[in-house]
Amino acid sequence: MQTRIKKWLITLAGFFCLLIGAVFILLPGPAVVFIPAGLALLSLEYPLAKTWLRKSQRWLAAGARETDRVFLALKRRWVRRRSG
Repeated sequence: MQTRIKKWLITLAGFFCLLIGAVFILLPGPAVVFIPAGLALLSLEYPLAKTWLRKSQRWLAAGARETDRVFLALKRRWVRRRSG
């Protein structure tokens, strides 16, 4: 009985975070925080959620690396203009 209640609470909390994250995709908000949090909660009980969590972590890490690359290129361009 105790494990069923725990599983239901984890499932509800995970889906609630995913729902908020989906809303924040359409509205301004931290979807990047809520969607992985919901997947992390759901991955405690469901293996498929763990797979999606790993995919989202790889996607977010790749996006962060690309953003760093773009900002570094813009910074170099800006420094060249100011010195030249």
